[in-house]
Amino acid sequence: MALSSANIDKPLKRAFSVQLGELEKLVLNYLWEHGTADVKQVHDHFKKTRGGSLNTIQSTLDRLHKKGILAREKQGHAYQYRAAIEKKAFLGELIRTVTQDFSSDHNHVLAAFVSLSADLDEAHLDSLEALIKASRQQKKDEAP
Repeated sequence: MALSSANIDKPLKRAFSVQLGELEKLVLNYLWEHGTADVKQVHDHFKKTRGGSLNTIQSTLDRLHKKGILAREKQGHAYQYRAAIEKKAFLGELIRTVTQDFSSDHNHVLAAFVSLSADLDEAHLDSLEALIKASRQQKKDEAP
């Protein structure tokens, strides 16, 4: 089961302070798209698009697992890897970590989102507005 941002454990929080390499990001995106995969499946995918050895992919998967970003389960002679956290929760925690490094003032974070939203089209702005409404409703529903 993938983790939500509400229950990210301490080892995973430490992973956000570590920069991810280009291949690590690509592998993580691959697993978010495909769910689970073993080393050979991941290697076969990247062999077509960027090259690299099976050992490089194995090392990358192992590093991501040690950082707590991937979970793995042994099936037969191979591990099946999957993301240990949902993509939106991961991105949210990255944004939270980066913004806290610069400011604890939420107004600065909100201003940054407004700045980013300047490039969004109407459909994306409508989607953002719907997400905000849903978040407000969820908070109301959870209130005692």
